[in-house]
Amino acid sequence: MKDKKDFKKFLLLWATQTLSRLGSSLTPFALILWTYGSTGSALDTALLTVSSYMPYILLSLPVGAFTDRMNKKKVIVMADAAAASCTFIILLLWISGSLEMWHLYLLNGAIGSAQAFQQPASEVAITLVTPEDGYQKAGSLNAFSNSVINMASPAMATALYATGGLGLVITADICTFIVATLFLVLFIDIPEENRRGGDGMDHVLSDLKEALGFLKKRPGLLEVILFLSSINFIASIYNAALPAMVLSFESEIVLASLQAVSGAAMITGSLISTVLPKPKSRILVIILSLFFSMGTENFMLSFSKNPLIWYLGAFSGWLFIPIMNANLDVLLRSNIPAVLQGRVYSARNMLQFFTIPLGYLAGGYLVDDVFEPFMASGRSGVLNILFGTGKGAGAALLFFVIGILDVLVCVVFSSMKEMRKLEG
Repeated sequence: MKDKKDFKKFLLLWATQTLSRLGSSLTPFALILWTYGSTGSALDTALLTVSSYMPYILLSLPVGAFTDRMNKKKVIVMADAAAASCTFIILLLWISGSLEMWHLYLLNGAIGSAQAFQQPASEVAITLVTPEDGYQKAGSLNAFSNSVINMASPAMATALYATGGLGLVITADICTFIVATLFLVLFIDIPEENRRGGDGMDHVLSDLKEALGFLKKRPGLLEVILFLSSINFIASIYNAALPAMVLSFESEIVLASLQAVSGAAMITGSLISTVLPKPKSRILVIILSLFFSMGTENFMLSFSKNPLIWYLGAFSGWLFIPIMNANLDVLLRSNIPAVLQGRVYSARNMLQFFTIPLGYLAGGYLVDDVFEPFMASGRSGVLNILFGTGKGAGAALLFFVIGILDVLVCVVFSSMKEMRKLEG
């Protein structure tokens, strides 16, 4: 049985990785501001995320198998260093005045490839340094850090961007990477108790087969993954449309404030999740949390042009997400053995996240080429009364459509029975 010092290891790993992720989250938000200000296209901004997610998804399965056979600390450090190097190249291109969209797409692809290695290694590292009875607390702290990042990074990125442009934002990003990496290398010991021998391609293929076979034998896990995959598709349409709508009606400050309110809601939800008792059904908590979240924010964004209503919608939409994530984290760690987690988490990532770039592409296309032209055509009639006129009205109509889709997805998956068997 692990001693109490193990959770101290988790706390140090959690704190330093949170700092690194906070810095890393600044640059993508600043790039959205830079891109939309340069092109005015929702699709161009959506492609920033698509270009980073595609290699991440394509590499998830083989990388997970490799990660299980590699030193987790080395994987995290090398992956973070590769991502930081790409970010530094963006800085140099911006300073020289030669930064173009194709540069960002190419470098984002390289960063996404690095994240494909970093993410499963980090997931397993957390399991290796955390005692089993600390999973709930660890999940809640992870949800809390995600909330802080979501709240702080837009405001920080906007302030830095307004002060020193893209260069100052990227400099802050690189500084947090250096600090976090030094702490990881010098002070954090990650055990390798589940590291497997052999690194040939035959071993990797065998591991991939084992991961997919594990999921195939557990249809409940597959149902959970497919449910979240569907939610991710719709949520990505939301993410692609949000900057286009907000920046059409308001300023960058309102967009950053909206993101900050979402983060504040997640912090509140994280604090609530730390004191909640173990639920009778984690699956039910996951479904109800998403049903409430997706069924409120999208409709409040679509029917109002008042930022105060948007803030209220953002708070209600993100309040229960940390509670959902904490229960999902416990559910997965409890049902997947640590020795399999690297490759199974990677298989999960591929199946659960492949819909994200599809959602961003769909969202950017629907805003630019379908909903905005339709609302500007003068043929929308009563829809103009409901969702407004001019640039941004099409995105508002799209929020109404995806709000309906979110509710339908939650209703459909709530009737599936295999997921409930995961809880014994």
